[in-house]
Amino acid sequence: MLFLRAIISVVALVAAEDGSQAWLRYAPVVQGEISTFSPTSIIALNTSEISPVYAARQELQKGIRGMLGVQLGFNSTKNASAIIVGTVEAYKAKYGDLGEQEQLVDDGFYLNSQGRNVLIIGQNERGALYGAFEYLSRLAQGNFGPVSSISNPHAPIRWANEWNNLDGTIERGYAGPSIFFEGGFVKENLTRVAEYARLLASVRINAVVVNNVNANPTLLSARNIEGLGRLADVMRPYGVQLGIALNFAAPQTFGQLDTFDPLDPKVDAWWGNNTDQIYARVPDMAGYLIKANSEGQPGPLTYNRTLAEGANMFARAVAKYGGVVMFRAFVYDNKLNPAIWKADRANAAFEFFRHLDGKFDENVVVQIKYGPIDFQVREPASPLFSALRQTNTAIELQITQEYLGHQTHLVYLSPLWKEILDFDLRADNKSSQVKDIVSGKRFKRSLGGFAGVVNVGTNTNWLGHHLAMSNLYAYGMMAWDPSVDPETILQDWARLTFGSDRAVLDTITSMSMSSWPAYENYTGNLGIQTLTDILYTHFGPNPASQDNNGWGQWTRANKKSLGMDRTVRNGTGNAGQYPPEIAQMYENTESTPDNLLLWFHHVPYTHRLKSGETVIQHFYDAHYAGAAVAQEFVKQWESLKGKIDEQRYQEVLFRQEFHAGHALVWRDSINQFYYNLSEIPDEAKRVGIHPFRFEAEKMTLSGYRPYAVNPFHTASGYTAVVTTSNSTVGTATVELTVESGVYDVAINYYDMDRGRSEYEVSVGNRTVGKWTGDLERRLGRATSVYLDGHSATRITFRGVEVRKGDVLKIVGKPDGIEPAPIDYVSLLPEGVVD
Repeated sequence: MLFLRAIISVVALVAAEDGSQAWLRYAPVVQGEISTFSPTSIIALNTSEISPVYAARQELQKGIRGMLGVQLGFNSTKNASAIIVGTVEAYKAKYGDLGEQEQLVDDGFYLNSQGRNVLIIGQNERGALYGAFEYLSRLAQGNFGPVSSISNPHAPIRWANEWNNLDGTIERGYAGPSIFFEGGFVKENLTRVAEYARLLASVRINAVVVNNVNANPTLLSARNIEGLGRLADVMRPYGVQLGIALNFAAPQTFGQLDTFDPLDPKVDAWWGNNTDQIYARVPDMAGYLIKANSEGQPGPLTYNRTLAEGANMFARAVAKYGGVVMFRAFVYDNKLNPAIWKADRANAAFEFFRHLDGKFDENVVVQIKYGPIDFQVREPASPLFSALRQTNTAIELQITQEYLGHQTHLVYLSPLWKEILDFDLRADNKSSQVKDIVSGKRFKRSLGGFAGVVNVGTNTNWLGHHLAMSNLYAYGMMAWDPSVDPETILQDWARLTFGSDRAVLDTITSMSMSSWPAYENYTGNLGIQTLTDILYTHFGPNPASQDNNGWGQWTRANKKSLGMDRTVRNGTGNAGQYPPEIAQMYENTESTPDNLLLWFHHVPYTHRLKSGETVIQHFYDAHYAGAAVAQEFVKQWESLKGKIDEQRYQEVLFRQEFHAGHALVWRDSINQFYYNLSEIPDEAKRVGIHPFRFEAEKMTLSGYRPYAVNPFHTASGYTAVVTTSNSTVGTATVELTVESGVYDVAINYYDMDRGRSEYEVSVGNRTVGKWTGDLERRLGRATSVYLDGHSATRITFRGVEVRKGDVLKIVGKPDGIEPAPIDYVSLLPEGVVD
């Protein structure tokens, strides 16, 4: 028997960590109060190397060795004390009745450490592996107390979607190229895929769709089918099944048929034949994901067939193998006429699918985005959840931060998901929480669950930002049990990832839990959507891009008013898509929550919120408040120096400093836009007034020239400076009239793609700092070839001694297409943010 100290904290290793192990670090533990850890061996009730039970055995040995320094051997018979892991069936065959198994469902597990043996028993092999990870997680967090519990999944479908292209790029991926594909084919080296499957299994994800929903039909080539088989082979030991996305037109574009009509017998036969070939190589494939008739993609509507007829064609092909078809409800016309007041993209999914309820085959699941538009910072729950009573549904969430900062802004998403999942749609005036609809419980459906768009890449830390991994962890935990509190999930993740130092936990909790509200404040609030550039990268600010185009993400902003009128009375009727209790709430401004006011109502800028503020003043105040929180993130993270290994500390600090600067870009850009549009001044006299700034275009220039930036509001004073040619070194100087003292020198500039300009800033002939405009290499966010809200950024040099009369000089050396652009310089007294 081994006597150990009960673990009261797990400390970060002093050695550098690269994030590749995520929350599965199995770091050594610190000894505290006296306790015991008695197991001396592991008994696995399946020794097949492709079995998740075998993987559980290996994981238990690895984890306990890493955390406790104890090497447990493998055994086949009970001894003094052992960890027994296996399925209910295998346990009964060897030891007799378990007594608890009747409560287990597929993938569920029973964990008992109250006796001399630790029992980890799954309803199936995957469940046994999940139980092993749960046991190791408890040990890693210092929980050595006895436990006896059953854990069952909330829903059977818990999938990851990876929008990977066959050429190795990833649509809306911000962490490097694909781990699955390169050069048109499945990669040869799949070590990274196996590591990813292990991560997914540890948070109970049971399938992964490996390719983009905008699917390339050549995925069905013989070479790629063989490659898919290899992908399935390396994921199978972790209980992660393979899924693939299909291109609806493949029979014509790839199969050389003259049609892809789903009711044409030869098309039906073509899909059946190809499905047989795939299952011959991947007999346990989870199924298909289909995007059809959306954003220009082909689909059954091309032939005046219904979406259900299209979905059912695939369902028939996979039914005999037990496969599932996930059919996306993201169907809409991207060429809407903004001149039509009642036109509304938010209505599309409901209008396309509501009349098809009950017409889908039993193995079809309609995959519905959480809101009616597209992963915005805040949307109401999609009304389609309450409309499909006889159809299986799943909720689509997005871990990759497409509209939410591209993993360069810290945004912990679990609170957003929690609001949606807990929302009660009141179907038939009965409790109808979204989480109970997608599980199948509310409408008594056989299938349902969760699909999360993840988009991991080859970056060592998987998602580009170490702190962004909290979203992947939280997605898995909430898909398993959506009743869990987001803060509880976060703290579990933080302990496993960074250790149990109280300062570390408190700081990460504070930063993360305030991150979504802060992002909402400085991007788009009151339900206006994320005011990003929807026509380009979905990263930086550009509210004007949302209106007057066919994409339907309109704000209908004008000189006097803004917001979408989605009422039945005067607007698009979207409010009426909800069950009566909810529809009545959204129909009137008085009963609509302020945080969705502009989603459902078109109101004057002077409309007063429930707080008493006008809409426009709330905009100004919220954007300043949100950006201020982002500045605090830097200070909070800096307080952890020495408490986190240096590599991860520095990598997170770099992103938090970028985040802080870009939050100011957002703040100034959105406020300036609405100030110019409404001509209503900020009561606090902040918008457009920056006493600490020196505008670059007003400095003394040599080799630089003024440049009118577009969108105008993404430059302070609407203007930046660029070098007069791509081979000319530019200088910008200004005499400082401030009082002598110590200041922070902040420079806003533009870091464009396809160029790495070099900069040097000096004060009084003393070099303050040098830097290179190479963020396109260092950050995973979508880049820009323009001077705009995507490329706008800031660098700050702190604690600079300045004497009154000193000359501040910036020297910019252009590179490629990047003309060393500068927006402004701020000279900031300590603690001031301009």
